[in-house]
Amino acid sequence: MRPQEATGPETPSNIAMTKATIKLFASLSEYLPPGAKYNAVEVKLENGTTIGAALAAMNVPEGLCHLVLLNGIFVPPGQRPTTQIGEGDVVSVWPPVAGG
Repeated sequence: MRPQEATGPETPSNIAMTKATIKLFASLSEYLPPGAKYNAVEVKLENGTTIGAALAAMNVPEGLCHLVLLNGIFVPPGQRPTTQIGEGDVVSVWPPVAGG
């Protein structure tokens, strides 16, 4: 299920939802919905939604998610498919960075 913007349509009352913020930085900002500000969007997710599922629902390629933080704490790639997003959580994602 695609995350809904917090101001989006109502969901059926029998589905428990969680509000969270997804922040996508640098080139990943193109995956944010129109009107997103400060590289962030507040979303409503079904309870139990994982970081991996939320990013996949936003069509963010897994291979471009180099650094992922949940409330400022690093989430390794192997834990993203099982780490759940809770009420008020902030997921911040950066792509690989090149330079020298």
